[in-house]
Amino acid sequence: MKKTSILAFIITLFTFGMAKGQIGQFPGENVPDHTPMMNSTWEAVDKMMYKVTTENNKKVYTPHYPPVLKALENRVVELPGYLVPLNSGRNHKTFMLSVLPVMQCAFCGSNGIPPMVEIFMKSESVRFTEEPIKIKGKMVFNPEPLKGNAEIQIVDAVLVK
Repeated sequence: MKKTSILAFIITLFTFGMAKGQIGQFPGENVPDHTPMMNSTWEAVDKMMYKVTTENNKKVYTPHYPPVLKALENRVVELPGYLVPLNSGRNHKTFMLSVLPVMQCAFCGSNGIPPMVEIFMKSESVRFTEEPIKIKGKMVFNPEPLKGNAEIQIVDAVLVK
């Protein structure tokens, strides 16, 4: 029993030392910031839920917009976040905006999908970047997302510089 405890202790020390050594290899490096871009608009978006019903032995998920989110419908909002492309290429007129940088970290989406909205740019396209951006536009809801497009959209969007 003592040998097992000592072996476990040594493995634990080695593991923590190795992890610290790996992190310490990159002092002063520009490590991506995984801070969520949460603001009151994102908090409202995060409250969207689904009503589940059954039709012909099939589950149907219908978006439910709580009052705090419904209050933003057809209003112009500013939303910071990370660009998630829907198509290949450098420039995007339609894309998803995420509260977390899902493109930078394999583990960011492991606790479920972070809040996202679909962005439709008014005229200009946005060049792909892993850096946060800020979008301004009118928030609209899509009551039938199974027929295409996201539940929450920002239309006539412009990039806030």
